[in-house]
Amino acid sequence: MTGTRTGGPRLTQPGASAAAANAARNAAKARAALTAWLARPLTSLHIVLGVFGLLTLLGLVMVLSASSVQSFEQVGSSYSVFRRQLLFCVAGLAVFWFGMRIPPKVLRALAPALLVGSLLLLAVVLVPGIGTVRGGARSWFVVGPISIQPAEVAKVALALWGAHVMAARQRVLGNWRQLLSPLLPVSLVLFTLIVVEPDLGTAVSLAIVVYALLFFAGAPLRLLGALTLGGLVGAVVLGFSAGYRQSRIMSFLSPSASDPLGSAYQAKQALYSLADGGLFGVGLGQGRAKWSYLPNAHNDFIYAIIGEELGMVGAVAVLVLFGLLAYVGLRIATRNTDPWLKLVVSTLTVWMVGQATINIGYVVGLLPVTGIPLPLVSSGGSALVTAMFVGGLLANAARHEPEAIAALRTHGQGRVAKLLGLRLPEPYRAPGARPSARSSAPSPREARPPAQRSGSSASSSGSSGSSSSSGWGAGSRRGAQRPVPGQRDGRRQVPGQRGRR
Repeated sequence: MTGTRTGGPRLTQPGASAAAANAARNAAKARAALTAWLARPLTSLHIVLGVFGLLTLLGLVMVLSASSVQSFEQVGSSYSVFRRQLLFCVAGLAVFWFGMRIPPKVLRALAPALLVGSLLLLAVVLVPGIGTVRGGARSWFVVGPISIQPAEVAKVALALWGAHVMAARQRVLGNWRQLLSPLLPVSLVLFTLIVVEPDLGTAVSLAIVVYALLFFAGAPLRLLGALTLGGLVGAVVLGFSAGYRQSRIMSFLSPSASDPLGSAYQAKQALYSLADGGLFGVGLGQGRAKWSYLPNAHNDFIYAIIGEELGMVGAVAVLVLFGLLAYVGLRIATRNTDPWLKLVVSTLTVWMVGQATINIGYVVGLLPVTGIPLPLVSSGGSALVTAMFVGGLLANAARHEPEAIAALRTHGQGRVAKLLGLRLPEPYRAPGARPSARSSAPSPREARPPAQRSGSSASSSGSSGSSSSSGWGAGSRRGAQRPVPGQRDGRRQVPGQRGRR
């Protein structure tokens, strides 16, 4: 009996091996193209513009779809909420342009005034007859068809002012009292005014801003741990201090035992909407949840409408866009040299992405319902205008990356930038650094890509600030004022030419 031989070498078809090699070459080319694109000086700016543009456009479309039924039921027109959102979007484009155009030094100088103004508005909105109650919270100024929520402005003002304070206190990071003395009391005042409204969701967003400021400033881990523990205790106390909050938490902890027509109604309807969407959705405008099944469909729970009408593909696309926002925000913060700008960009990025994470988390059932809107997507004028202003600040910071400054000053700005009246970004100079001729126009060495330059620690903007491992803002405490061997009066001497003039 003759057996078959199974241990011999396998024969592969030539077509299969050629296809695999071709796929590997294409993947290598794609990686090389992506790496080259990411290395361009203005890549961060292009990503910011693309992400904010897509999220804003998606928000307008979904607000129109999600609010059409409720608008028609209330005023007889399916476009009333959409028209109001479109009006605020136009205002948001104006503040986006302003955020791109204002010099960082000017904005930093205005930060204390913005914070004081926010404190006054938060106090005035609590006065009966001036502030308007909506959703159980007195947190709105209503002037005709326009409503303004000052708490949204307060979050950005706190980020700008807090970054100013933290950037100036890098030498006392180990001293808790000096580190927290200006920031924590002011934050507690803002927090108290917002809780009194009451608006626990906005208070959570404010806590994210404070924590991000301390984290990126390089605060000690013990301090961050203590604040985290205190924040969790405070959230539990506030969560059980009101009946409706307690019912939301209990329905989240035990969904099977909660009333499906009571406290758990909204969360369950959101899950039903996501389940109906499937992979590709039921079609834009064809969702059934907005027909008085899902409360706040165009506001807090608009992500459920996205999942129902656009399916899992649309829901994942939103996650990808916010993931890109997180990436580009931290990329801009890492590549900048201004310690204040580093803190502002990283804090605002964490705030927007953290708020989106909380919103999506409670829509899909991973967190208790808190009423935090989805940035740039949910209906709401104040939130939209504030988020677009943040986008303008991120775009402004992207234009102030050292490589971007060198490229813009070497090759000039494009037609769109000139049409918008955008100024050429100024290189950052650390406090006390002497201005030099290099700060006004970069040398050919500065215009080259970073891979072609030496490993010098001096940035292409001619500044002396650099980041360190202790935090985004740590670069301001190390002045690069030490004389370099062989350097005199800003001119490097060539060996063998000592004494030549």
